Amino acid sequence: MKIQRKKKRKIQFYREAAMDDEALNLKSFLKWATELGISYSPSTSTTPSPDSCMGYSLFVSSFPEAGGRGLAAARDIKKGELILRVPKGVLMTSQCLMRNDEALSIAVKKHPSLCCTQILAVALLNEVNKGKSSRWWPYLKQFPRSYDTLADFGKIEIQALQIDDAIWAAQKASQKAEGEWKEASALMHELKLKPQLLALKAWLWASGSISSRTMHIPWDEAGCFCPVGDFFNYVAPGEETSNSEDQVTGEPFSLQEDSMLKSVTELAAAHRLIDAGFEEDVSSYCFYARRNYRKGEQVLLSYGTYTNLELLQHYGFILSDNPNDKAFIPLESNMYSLCSWESESLYIQPDGKPSFALLSTVRIWAVPQNNRRPVAHLVYSGYQLSTENEVVAMRWLAKKCRTILDSLPTTAEEDGKLLVILDEFQENHQLMEIKEMPSTLASELCAFMESKKIFSEGTCVISSVARRSIGRMKLAILWRYHYKKIISNCILHCTEVINDFISTKDLKYKEIFVKPANLHHIALFHCTSICYLVQSLLQQHIKGPNLKTQLTNCLRIENGLHLILSRTIERSVAGFHCFEWFSDPGF
Repeated sequence: MKIQRKKKRKIQFYREAAMDDEALNLKSFLKWATELGISYSPSTSTTPSPDSCMGYSLFVSSFPEAGGRGLAAARDIKKGELILRVPKGVLMTSQCLMRNDEALSIAVKKHPSLCCTQILAVALLNEVNKGKSSRWWPYLKQFPRSYDTLADFGKIEIQALQIDDAIWAAQKASQKAEGEWKEASALMHELKLKPQLLALKAWLWASGSISSRTMHIPWDEAGCFCPVGDFFNYVAPGEETSNSEDQVTGEPFSLQEDSMLKSVTELAAAHRLIDAGFEEDVSSYCFYARRNYRKGEQVLLSYGTYTNLELLQHYGFILSDNPNDKAFIPLESNMYSLCSWESESLYIQPDGKPSFALLSTVRIWAVPQNNRRPVAHLVYSGYQLSTENEVVAMRWLAKKCRTILDSLPTTAEEDGKLLVILDEFQENHQLMEIKEMPSTLASELCAFMESKKIFSEGTCVISSVARRSIGRMKLAILWRYHYKKIISNCILHCTEVINDFISTKDLKYKEIFVKPANLHHIALFHCTSICYLVQSLLQQHIKGPNLKTQLTNCLRIENGLHLILSRTIERSVAGFHCFEWFSDPGF
């Protein structure tokens, strides 16, 4: 017990020392950034502190439950307000690094086959190789020492993902990183980098830095490193658009009443689809508030729309509530040929509902093959064909999802327990008795502990490498947990749909949702809309005689189609009920 307490005190001492060093490095970095012209959007004429380029808009803070270190609002901030500006000269790109290093520039020209991201990775490692003599040293010390992207996953963490698509993505990312490292090795040796910077581990660090920290610029596909700008943590698009979040003082937000958004540029910024980008007119990377923020709130940035697997692959984290997450399931082989959609469109949403493309594909598949063509346009327009067809589609989806869950070695509930066990182990260095765990969890946990050599002669030894491995293992388990929750939600959704039909409709499922009269109305609607549009255009003052003639001909053609379509549908509707459209394929 005394040895354990002594060890804990020693660990605590080193942690506190590391935190002190981190605070000093951060202070030095912010001073460096201020001197290079990185600024905030000033709301007053007060001179900013020389130690911080963010003093009156943003400050660095810790958010343990929401991304770790990030940027917080130093005051109330309005939606669309410019909050940070990073001059072009401070952006770290491969071009600027080569411009300031002739040896690097000459060496890179000898390797034209390397892609832009490989060149940036080599240039980054070359800058690290310079140490304190590098102009970027205060900034480089802010980079993490390691990342948790899929390329960084070991074999056991990759297998912990359990789902074939995720395992394949991780293996592909790992192989790609290793292949690019081998291709760039000759260049790195020419630059005479230190031995540790020539290793695959260093290359993974450089690749992870580029993948998770760079921002888009129009003149370099590899992107740029943006000091201070890369402190913003991520928020998924659409998460922060509620009315309640567009209030700071309890009053509804109004652009007309906002005295802080006076210029045309700032008014336009309030309606930006993205909240950061390089602006040529000011030659700076500019960041705007995506919503209103109260003082002390974390200010977030949207990098784009990503699933949890994509976030894990490129950035090394997962969102517990990601509205853009997707779960893909294997389909019947003939389903893919029934639609023109890409396979990426065939997925299940976080709430368990199938995507439009997936639902349409399953609906048309549930129709007998010789009857699919006449109803295909209805399916692809989003209409339910019949109660029977909908039930068959929902049954197939539910059965497929249940089969997937049954085939996996652990359940979502067991994954949740394993996450708790690993959390407690990281905190207390104590592991619950193996006997108390379900056998599947015990075997997975024992295999992981043995592979990382966490226990040596009965004593728990958690090295920094083992600690990072535990973090990646938790990410793998967390990802598969969310995947299983989506699949479970789909089963629940399908069951609810089927039960609603059973409780409200005849059990024979013969009622056709799209009545013949409705079919006639739907088909004519599109033709009628075009006629109305052309008629309204002809009522406007049209200077070009050719355009007016073309519109008149268009109206004549559409009116003719309207009459032909009407007669055709009336003839076909009479026999609409004569077909046995929907049968149960194999249920």
